[in-house]
Amino acid sequence: MPSNIGSAPVPEPAVAAGEDPRRYARLMSAVYDATMAGNRAPARPREVIGDSWQRLIARGIDPDVGTEPVVETGALEMLRRASGLMEVLDEISHGLESLVAEGANILVVADAKGRVLWRSGSPAVLMNADRLGFVEGANWGEGSVGTNAIGTALVSQRAVQVFSAEHFLRSHHPWTCAGAPIRDPRTGQVIGVVDVSGPAPTVHPTTIALVDAVARLAESQLRQEHDRTLNRLRAFAAPILARMGSPALAVDTEGWVAAVDAMPMHNRILLPDQLAPGRVRLATLGWCAVEPLPGGWLVRPAAGDDQGDPQQPARVTLDFGNPDRPSLRLAGEFGYWTHDLSLRHAEILLALALSPQGRTAPQLAEDLYGDRSRVVTVRAEMSRLRKQFAGVLAAQPYRFAGSVDLELRYPDDRRLLLPPSTAPAVRAARTAGAPAEQREHNG
Repeated sequence: MPSNIGSAPVPEPAVAAGEDPRRYARLMSAVYDATMAGNRAPARPREVIGDSWQRLIARGIDPDVGTEPVVETGALEMLRRASGLMEVLDEISHGLESLVAEGANILVVADAKGRVLWRSGSPAVLMNADRLGFVEGANWGEGSVGTNAIGTALVSQRAVQVFSAEHFLRSHHPWTCAGAPIRDPRTGQVIGVVDVSGPAPTVHPTTIALVDAVARLAESQLRQEHDRTLNRLRAFAAPILARMGSPALAVDTEGWVAAVDAMPMHNRILLPDQLAPGRVRLATLGWCAVEPLPGGWLVRPAAGDDQGDPQQPARVTLDFGNPDRPSLRLAGEFGYWTHDLSLRHAEILLALALSPQGRTAPQLAEDLYGDRSRVVTVRAEMSRLRKQFAGVLAAQPYRFAGSVDLELRYPDDRRLLLPPSTAPAVRAARTAGAPAEQREHNG
């Protein structure tokens, strides 16, 4: 498995320790003006900056105009979920809070194409960023807004600090920014950038080193989470594979192999984008039968004449019979497994089970919190649930997949349904099953 922790080049600050930022800013302004005018410059910009300027000049981008950042607000939540960065947001925010807490800088996390996914900071600095179009959903790639720590870090594949007139667009010269790419530790591919930006006078040579260190910590956390996911999946799959007694393997939702029995070892297999329980042809293994597992799939190679029904239903039981231990049980062709549910996930699955037609994010927010505006929290929870129960849940709207045969089990006394829960959907479900006199008492 590729590892990039500790292997990245030492980040080079724009302004070296002991150097006067004002003097450097004046020099870079003169270098910038001469370069953009096609004249001989009094000095050469740093290599990473000079290379960026040449790329942009070759593309004919006007340093006094540039291009308007493309804002993709409608797709923002989808971009966030697809980025693979949600699991490390807390790590990034905690690691850089010292730079943001003083109110002079903003913290930004962008995806692999430079689109701003999240940002945080003081209202004053955020307002200044708004004027540049430095907002959530904006494309901050180099080709869109010129030399900057996000876009140029993506192109150069290294940590970059860009100070004042090192920015290609003249309108960005009052700013300084430091960005570092975040790589998927499994593949080595860049999946995003962490960036700290603020007014040019806030430049400090240690900022880029701290940003780069936080990016490396985020990669380490991604690796650890991947290992934990595979270990959990392996624990569920091992007894099933032992019972089957035939060639099979367990993979996570992205095809990384957790366990193998009576098959050649694979590190990863390629899965189709829309995988459902049943029979499917996989590029690596040919015809296979697949069933959901917590956090992945059970895969069994099938003979050419064993293609069967491509949509054999999975039998799912939501069991709330034990008030203290809600669980989800799935029984399929090759075995079964039971997964204990957290209170929040139990509430969500109950709400979906009671609405076969599905629930939108605002509807689920009302079901869980009584507040339709809490869609960001709902979408984050649904992203975790859909990853954990691949093939069991569908989206747009959120619902149990059509390939699922669902059974819902309540406690004998419906009033004991998920006792700690205060979710409106759960309270309604308790009342619906309570005796008439109890419903009247509850008002």
